[in-house]
Amino acid sequence: MSPNTTFKVPRPKSRQLRVFAFDPSLNMSLETSVINQLTLDVPWEDVGLGPVGEYLEVVDVDPASNAFYVPVDLDDNYLLVQDGLSPSEGTPQFHQQMVYAVASKTIQNFEEALGRRVLWSPYLGKDGKPEFIQRLRIYPHALRQANAYYSPRKKALLFGYFPASSKDSASTLPGGIVFACLSHDIVAHETTHALLDGLHPYFGEPSNMDVLALHEAFADIVALFQHFSHPEVLRHQIARTRGDLSSTNLLAELAQQFGQATGKRGALRSAIGKDPDPAAFQSTREPHDRGSILVAAVFDAFLTVYKSRIEDLMRIATGGTGVLPEGAIHPDLVNRMADEAAIVSQHVLRMCIRALDYCPPVDITFGEYLRAIVTSDFDLDPLDQEGYRIAMIASFHRRGIYPSDVRSLSEESLLWFPPERDEVLVNFFGLSQQIKIQQYETIQKHRLDDREAIFKSEIGFRNVFKGWMLGDLSAQYLDKFKTIDAITNVIKGSLNLKLWPDEAMHSIFMDEKTGRPEIEVNSVRLAYRTNRRSQLLSDLVVEINQKRRGYMDPARQAFVDAGTTPPGTPDFIFRGGATMLIDIDTGRVRYVITKGIDSERRMNIQRQYLGASETSLAYTYFGNPRLNYFKAAASQREPFALLHGGADLEEDY
Repeated sequence: MSPNTTFKVPRPKSRQLRVFAFDPSLNMSLETSVINQLTLDVPWEDVGLGPVGEYLEVVDVDPASNAFYVPVDLDDNYLLVQDGLSPSEGTPQFHQQMVYAVASKTIQNFEEALGRRVLWSPYLGKDGKPEFIQRLRIYPHALRQANAYYSPRKKALLFGYFPASSKDSASTLPGGIVFACLSHDIVAHETTHALLDGLHPYFGEPSNMDVLALHEAFADIVALFQHFSHPEVLRHQIARTRGDLSSTNLLAELAQQFGQATGKRGALRSAIGKDPDPAAFQSTREPHDRGSILVAAVFDAFLTVYKSRIEDLMRIATGGTGVLPEGAIHPDLVNRMADEAAIVSQHVLRMCIRALDYCPPVDITFGEYLRAIVTSDFDLDPLDQEGYRIAMIASFHRRGIYPSDVRSLSEESLLWFPPERDEVLVNFFGLSQQIKIQQYETIQKHRLDDREAIFKSEIGFRNVFKGWMLGDLSAQYLDKFKTIDAITNVIKGSLNLKLWPDEAMHSIFMDEKTGRPEIEVNSVRLAYRTNRRSQLLSDLVVEINQKRRGYMDPARQAFVDAGTTPPGTPDFIFRGGATMLIDIDTGRVRYVITKGIDSERRMNIQRQYLGASETSLAYTYFGNPRLNYFKAAASQREPFALLHGGADLEEDY
């Protein structure tokens, strides 16, 4: 090597930042203090003061105190060599570091599971066109109240601080200040709300009891299973429980300090609950309580697979009896059990995240989410030798969660099916469409370092796809079936959308320019997964939706649909739609997951849900649905603020 050769230091893969493993309350116990500080490996990026990076912008303004805290500089040499600031309740700059690190780790888990860059939900400009949002803002000290939430309107996470309850607590000082931003679980939970909103914008519209509950449950699931990615914490809790993770343990609990500080005896929520009760699922309406049933089902499935995978270890350690002797278990056994728990938890977390690409675009139910989990995992591992899908199905069934449109709970019945009956749709994507899809994929691959370019390309390709739906696909249906009337049943059996005017459905929104039913293509995203044979699976995930005017009075609905009564102002919006998974290599439509725009059953469910009572969440979110829906929606209330117990934001941000 020439002595004059310039040596260039390679860019680091990750940045190490110290955080609380759970929250500051665990520092009050000698047993848990040793595991409550850990170092997270987060993807390396150039960051500015704040921190401000590619995905996140931490803004530490405190309106209640009229204060603005000096932003942390994570690129400071002294901080770089000591993995950031030491965990501290009283240092605002550590609070900034904490929210940045945990949110970055959560984003990384999503991108690895989905196989693509994540995008935040866009703003809608004055012309109705979506505008790119590069960074989610995070306010560590936004509210002086016991609350934290994601704001879809502000594209921000807002964390509160508050004095703890006066009730005695072994780990929380009565009256002491509690910071929501220092709870690992709360930060991961709220970040997940923002990520889910970016993937499924209509999962925030409450059309049935499961919609908001799934938002809450999914955010808890992500926060919960991220516990298992911390080796020191995992080994500690395995040793303490002697490998029995079905007993009370920190890994299965969420937001210990927040729960105690608001008057609870323990954590805010726990995945280990009472014995499964199908009747509870039928009667529980509050989103957090209903969501906790889904969380318990997923965690129970994790426990089933985990116990199965450590059975051989138990036999080896006990001479074949499987019954551990009294006292501490051997450190080697702890390590092996921890390895198995980490593997299973990571697989379950990825199952839950990947399933998002297999969900209908609107009006999601727990049963449909189960089908999405089963189908997405089947695509990667048809054999299921470890029994993940069997465990998931059985756990959901014990809690009374299953789809309404299947004949059995066998895996075969729960899988989404390809639209084989509809030859036009299956074979629609001919050579010209395949070439354009593959060109789109190539463009997106070359723009991996430019999320705004990815966003703009997707917006353009949505319009291309919409043209195919209204032009090429419509023409092929007409060519094959000759008349619109003749293809009604075919469309109903495949897309469940209206591509032509329907004299029996005047409540559907029409496109004034084309005179055709209005459709929205709200996603054309790429998905890459690697199966057990190390083969790359690549799909184009397309989401399409339509909307109808909904009325609380069924008679008025019938008159409007028949065209005998002018539509006027509806009481609510009723949505239908379809998710299509298209094989990028072949152009073949692999799945079409639909919610019929003409489903009177769903319309009645939404109507009953919205009008159930004065305490219905529908009133909380949108005001009385018997009043002007659009006026209530235009007030731009904050659904997650209200759901998490807060009030609307002031205009301080």
